[in-house]
Amino acid sequence: MVQKLFGTDGIRGEANTYPMTPETVLRLGAAAGRYFRREGRKPTALIGKDTRRSGYMLETALAAGFTSTGMDATFLGPVPTPAVGMLTHSMRADVGVMISASHNPHQDNGIKFFGPDGFKLSDEAEAEIEALYHAGVDLCAPMRIGRAARIESATGRYVEVVKSTLPKGLALEGLKVVIDCANGAGYKAAPQVLWELGAEVTAIGTEPNGYNINKECGSTAPGALAAKVQEIGADVGIALDGDADRIILSDEQGVIADGDQLMGLIAGRWAASGQLKGGTLVSTVMSNLGLERWLQGQGITLLRTGVGDRYVVEAMRAGGFNLGGEQSGHIVMSDHATTGDGLLAGLQFLRAMVETGQPASALARVFEPCPQRLENVRYGAGLEPLAATSVKKAIAEAEAALVGQGRLLIRKSGTEPLIRVMAEAEDETLLTRVVDDVAGAVRAAL
Repeated sequence: MVQKLFGTDGIRGEANTYPMTPETVLRLGAAAGRYFRREGRKPTALIGKDTRRSGYMLETALAAGFTSTGMDATFLGPVPTPAVGMLTHSMRADVGVMISASHNPHQDNGIKFFGPDGFKLSDEAEAEIEALYHAGVDLCAPMRIGRAARIESATGRYVEVVKSTLPKGLALEGLKVVIDCANGAGYKAAPQVLWELGAEVTAIGTEPNGYNINKECGSTAPGALAAKVQEIGADVGIALDGDADRIILSDEQGVIADGDQLMGLIAGRWAASGQLKGGTLVSTVMSNLGLERWLQGQGITLLRTGVGDRYVVEAMRAGGFNLGGEQSGHIVMSDHATTGDGLLAGLQFLRAMVETGQPASALARVFEPCPQRLENVRYGAGLEPLAATSVKKAIAEAEAALVGQGRLLIRKSGTEPLIRVMAEAEDETLLTRVVDDVAGAVRAAL
């Protein structure tokens, strides 16, 4: 049986374990090089990465694969994932690659491909590259081997694009901002953008050592951000994840706000100004029912998709919408970027603070969330706990208990070996019971 490479967000796994081995990644680079190579001109691949130690190993393997098929490879160094999408398009590259496992711990890594238009690849394109990988690729003649080079301007180019998304003349003077860069890809760009726009910046999570990415910091561990905001009396805190495509906020009181609240704020402001295309916000099945109810009250439609920002973007492009995202903090603003961008979303929140004069606590609580609980159950390779009869029975009983009172969502994570059990209900006792029952059944099946 052939193992599938691509998941819901590129390829991901533990470094030096299939598929994140140099051999596999070299073959993958050759397959992608063959897929994207165009006759008549020298094709180019851009390669960005976050701050994981394994990034050094994987970027050189990718470059070897690309150059072996006649493509030139350009190393961007540590840059946010959205920067790779932007630069692939603006530099007229044939393909862009981000080496990152996003919010995962340092021992994991991953690969995300961007097409010449700067958007993540479709399922169909990934399937064709995977077919080339398994079939094997004919390498180019010696005279056509590509070359590899490194550029130092990638971060600076991205910084200027991000700054340009705010209206001319709007400055952040007077705002005291904490930025947590998760010891990841945004550790240079994010503080620089905020400082150049006039904010008083306190940066944490900006000392990557290859192993501390996302460790007790960033959007998946916002406690450090909230504590620093309160410690120094900041106006607001912004936490990014390892590849800077997610955002979580802390208001001045240390209260955390997720992507749903931020999407609600931006959607409401854009709708009022006539900027929200189609009067629609695109989000996933994970977004809170409270957000949907609030949007309905504002005359805004919520279009739900499967989990994963790539599916959000696909729905946005199909419907001509310009705002979407996920509760986890991916916020996609297609007028400015081709994928989720935590820093861009953070600037929209800071803009709201400047233009309204309201504190973060007043802006970060757009709607009252419906009680929601998520529990993750880790499972081993080769196991299929959702196929167990006992688990199917527990899910059916939970769904029956929630009829007319809430909803249940059970799914495999596309980025980690986890079963995610999420339920939503006004009755918190019922909510706790159904999640415990289903999660317990999954653990028992394992």
